[in-house]
Amino acid sequence: MKKQHVSVNHRDLVLSMLMEIYKKKEFSHILIRRVLDKYDYLQANEKAFIKRLTEGTLERTLELDHILNQYSKVPVSKMKPLIRALLRMSVYQLLFMDNIPDSAVCNEAVKLAAEHKFSSLKGFVNGVLRNIARGKEEISYPERDTHPVEYLSVTYSMPVWLVEYFLSLYDEEKTEKLLAAFLQEQPVTIRLKEGLSLAQREELKKDWQKQSIRVKEHPYLPYACRCEGLEGVAHMAGFANGLLGVQDVSSMLVAEAAGIKEGMQILDVCAAPGGKAVHAALKLRGTGQVLARDISENKVELIRENACRQQAGNLVCQVWDATCADPEKEEWADILFCDLPCSGLGIMGRKKDIKYRITKESMEEVVLLQRQILETVWSYVKPGGILMYSTCTINPAENEGQVRWILEHFPFEVEKMEESLPEQLQKEETDLGLQLLPGIQETDGFFLVRLRRKL
Repeated sequence: MKKQHVSVNHRDLVLSMLMEIYKKKEFSHILIRRVLDKYDYLQANEKAFIKRLTEGTLERTLELDHILNQYSKVPVSKMKPLIRALLRMSVYQLLFMDNIPDSAVCNEAVKLAAEHKFSSLKGFVNGVLRNIARGKEEISYPERDTHPVEYLSVTYSMPVWLVEYFLSLYDEEKTEKLLAAFLQEQPVTIRLKEGLSLAQREELKKDWQKQSIRVKEHPYLPYACRCEGLEGVAHMAGFANGLLGVQDVSSMLVAEAAGIKEGMQILDVCAAPGGKAVHAALKLRGTGQVLARDISENKVELIRENACRQQAGNLVCQVWDATCADPEKEEWADILFCDLPCSGLGIMGRKKDIKYRITKESMEEVVLLQRQILETVWSYVKPGGILMYSTCTINPAENEGQVRWILEHFPFEVEKMEESLPEQLQKEETDLGLQLLPGIQETDGFFLVRLRRKL
């Protein structure tokens, strides 16, 4: 007997998720994945609508609030939380989802207000949305010439303090490219198993075409591809049998630049979900060993799943807090991966709520955590061995600043990665490492440096 599925109100589902996220109880990418897994029976276009509306509303929240404040007599800050979330997601549909009739957006919002026991506010919701629908062309933004910070903040929905922070690092043109990149659609980047034959790659391409997945080779690495139009990577041909893994090119560069040779011992101290560790294990071609650690069983299970699926039999997983010393691993590693907890500023395009959660204080705190880990793990590197330090942020205090700190406190020296980098990136490397910026390079925001322990 065929299983009957309960019908789902897609907009109500989005509203519920937004309420969870705005209350800061859930990280958006985790919640969205969990909800879509729960409703896996939905059609691909239904899942795409739910994901797009949730993520779009989140990433454009500041702009949506700016617009609402022009058309609502009640300031956004004074609205009931549910009505505020409902209006935000509705305005997003009006302005950024062209295939939905304005009338449908307004009518569905009014219904949802009533269903959530706000019948007294149906007229308010309807009036605000219909005024915005009629006045799309009259929406005003801060003047770029006279109020550049406010203009960038509203246009790219980035908190003012972060705009000011980026402007302290880069000029206005570079800052705007960076902010624009965070709002662009983020394709899924995959790492194909190295050593696949031309015939195997062609067969995969045919399978992807049948799945209506658009795949383009990445210009930086021959085994990297960018994918669009996929329902979920787990459904992608080649995923289940380990022919590919999800990983940004910036992260792939860590194993690429580490100088991995067969027979080496590699330790990854903060390895989840396991992209770099698995990549390194596969580069060892069944020799040596990769020891991949993280702080919880849940995180280690993610590494284990990736390693098992991609048949990295020389990878060992272990629950271990990187701030706790392990005397048995003193001078054990030929290569140590330190991709440490960071502010995540480089991946705000993928994790939409980072920009609302992060604070100046939390950025300072993570620098101290990174140093606590580095103080604990640096001695795991053999004399003459390599420490690969990396983060997915664009905060100099966590990147170049940490490299200076390592050089001052421990017996390491920077070793240029130039010969291991794609030609397009070789000139970007400085004496303190390689900083990659979205909108400038074709990767996430990411930092990496290769350090060799002195003999």
